[in-house]
Amino acid sequence: MHNKDTGEKKASAGSSLTQHQDALKILLNAFADVCEQNDIPFQLYAGTLLGAVRHQGFIPWDDDIDIIMSRTAYERFLKVAPQTLEPETFFVQGEYSEHWPMFFSKLRLNDTACMEKFVPKDPLMHQGIYIDIFPYDNLSDCGACRKLQFCASKAVIAKGLQQRGMATDSVLKKAAMGMITLIPDVVNRQIHEYVLNRAHPQTEMVHTFFAAGSKYQKNVFPRAWLEETVMMPFEGRSYPVSAHYDALLSRLYGDYMILPSEETRKCKEHNFLVDVDRPYTEYLGYQKGKKIEVFYESIR
Repeated sequence: MHNKDTGEKKASAGSSLTQHQDALKILLNAFADVCEQNDIPFQLYAGTLLGAVRHQGFIPWDDDIDIIMSRTAYERFLKVAPQTLEPETFFVQGEYSEHWPMFFSKLRLNDTACMEKFVPKDPLMHQGIYIDIFPYDNLSDCGACRKLQFCASKAVIAKGLQQRGMATDSVLKKAAMGMITLIPDVVNRQIHEYVLNRAHPQTEMVHTFFAAGSKYQKNVFPRAWLEETVMMPFEGRSYPVSAHYDALLSRLYGDYMILPSEETRKCKEHNFLVDVDRPYTEYLGYQKGKKIEVFYESIR
């Protein structure tokens, strides 16, 4: 249901977009504090970077936060954050950790609900409000090797999505998912290691393999674009962004300063239920029995 005056999404159960964004700010501030205290470099990325440049905060209709880090910084964060953050408030959902088979990480807010548009295969998966934390990795200077990296990353992504519980109506994708299930976890990890290309840490180009979606070519960047930063305000606090943000955003979005038409200014709606006041555990029964029409139904 839409509030005609504010554009916020309301429901009998759930929270508004503004409340969701406020919770995301809590997570972002906590994340930044850990990084600053431990000299761990990071930067705002994708729609969050666009929001900082164009709005000095959230894109008004956006419902997530994206962070990008070098693989080294990313692994350092995953090591120190669980020891630094208050465990009663925050949960570090590191890649390939217990109950999380994915290839990137999230920082979650306990005692909240942010349930995405699928039912997880693992009922113990944490489903609190989150921010996404993505690493970027070395992209081979060899063209043929790059293609192998891309193919390997797609296999890793498909395996993670299948284990997580993602469903599809595409017969072709269902067949591919079925084949992916045959890959043993230990082999999948070896494929993942191949993608990271750790043996060549000073490649000219880097890639956000696990934050790219289907836009692989748009996510090939010169290393300097993701290593040189400046500070920029976002919702009342300054955060690092790429010093080459104009080139980066132009690569990702084209003429990024032009606002989309009013009818297309819509939240991407990753989630079908968001609640800042109640934990996701209270909704597990509801989620299990719910048939979700992806991209059409959302409860805030």
